[in-house]
Amino acid sequence: MTQLLRSIVLVEDNPDDEFLARRALQRANIANQILVARNGQEALDLLFSLDPLPSVVLLDLKLPKVDGLEVLRQLRGHPRTRRLPVVILTSSNEERDIVDSYDQGANSYVRKPVDFEQFSEAVRQLGLYWAVLNEPLPPGL
Repeated sequence: MTQLLRSIVLVEDNPDDEFLARRALQRANIANQILVARNGQEALDLLFSLDPLPSVVLLDLKLPKVDGLEVLRQLRGHPRTRRLPVVILTSSNEERDIVDSYDQGANSYVRKPVDFEQFSEAVRQLGLYWAVLNEPLPPGL
């Protein structure tokens, strides 16, 4: 049985970080489609309309319109998306952001490295883990 390649959703308002993340995933030969939302409202609209749900959401916290924590709250509050893997990928190292992210149900919290190579490597590893190694929930759950 062939497994459907689910997309990866990147929620990122910084064009430079979006470019680097896309490039890192492509260089890792991750074949999953990469969908980008550039603000929190766009992310919610996209995620609630996708079928099937993505393999993972890489979610920035500091977003226009609706912030990342509110996106996470709404995802966790809906039966269809409550188990969707969400990795916070942000530049914030504020303890409150880390605690709030886990309290709202984040699966992981990764601080964006400032260094280009370290950032690329972090995204590459996230992509490989969530798109290739992680066993997703069966469809319909």
